[in-house]
Amino acid sequence: MAMEGSFRLPESEVHPFTRIIRRVLFAIGTLIAAAILVWLVPGYTDEVDGHVTFMDALYFSTVSLSTTGYGDIVPASDAARAVHIFAVTPLRVLFLLALIGASVEALASHTRERWRIYRWRKSLHDHTVVIGFGDKGRSAVTSLIENGIQPSQIVVVDPKQMAATEANELGITAIVGNATRSEVLNRADVASAERIIITTDRDDTNILATLTARKLNPKADVCVAIREADNVDLARQGGASTVVPSSDAVGRILGLAAVSPPLGHVLEDLLVTGTGMDVTERPVTPREEGRTPKQIDDVVLAVVRDERLYAYHEPAIGHLVRGDRIVVVRPSEVLPWARRAEANGQPVEEI
Repeated sequence: MAMEGSFRLPESEVHPFTRIIRRVLFAIGTLIAAAILVWLVPGYTDEVDGHVTFMDALYFSTVSLSTTGYGDIVPASDAARAVHIFAVTPLRVLFLLALIGASVEALASHTRERWRIYRWRKSLHDHTVVIGFGDKGRSAVTSLIENGIQPSQIVVVDPKQMAATEANELGITAIVGNATRSEVLNRADVASAERIIITTDRDDTNILATLTARKLNPKADVCVAIREADNVDLARQGGASTVVPSSDAVGRILGLAAVSPPLGHVLEDLLVTGTGMDVTERPVTPREEGRTPKQIDDVVLAVVRDERLYAYHEPAIGHLVRGDRIVVVRPSEVLPWARRAEANGQPVEEI
């Protein structure tokens, strides 16, 4: 059983048989390298006939690297002794390490894991923390990756080992633990996260996790899934930036689809990334500044200005200005998100 808050970094699995074969091949290669050195360097003497063949060199390397040392073949010249000191002896160390690699690996695994965690933390910035890796959590992660978020910048928190394993298979770091505990969220570095998604199967857990996460990070966008509509206000009071009432949302889509099947197909299409039409948020481009939302090529649903959301038809919008972001519907064949890049100091749209 994993300890509370334990890390599960993604790691490529290597079959134990493959590891054994690698160590054996490494040991054989080390042995052959030592034999070639002994064979090529003059100054080794065979007590039987004085001449050292390649087989003698291989025999000498075997007994030397294994620290047996019968003394029937010896380095007699200064050159041979130098080779024995500076080449054969280091090869002996490598040979022995290959043979006892399993024990060495077990002793070093803790240090190696701590080093991997240190490097992971150093590379982590503006990341996304996903609390709960059930059906909703997996769908949220899939959507994040499809919209340009790298798996290395996602951290999953879930109390189940199986969920952590599934996250690792996607290249995502997982932390096994209860997300309502501050020490667990601290391991996910929630304080420096850009966004937090909370999707456990229980509303009470989601609300407690929201309170804990908001206490640790007052600035992050916190998106919470709530099953019962009665708990939506509690989630907002707990600090959620966005609350998605999953049961009501599904029920409304089902009702609309029953009344109007074409409308149901449109809503289903909008919820599936990569086919038909996609909904996305993007910055206003320089050529769009000064236009109204209706004059934009994409279908504009809303405008985000100074961190406030306006519907596309609200008079307060007027004309689009630099710094505005727009929520649009566009064909999935088009780049699903557009970002500004700097070209010679001028903002341009990436297409």
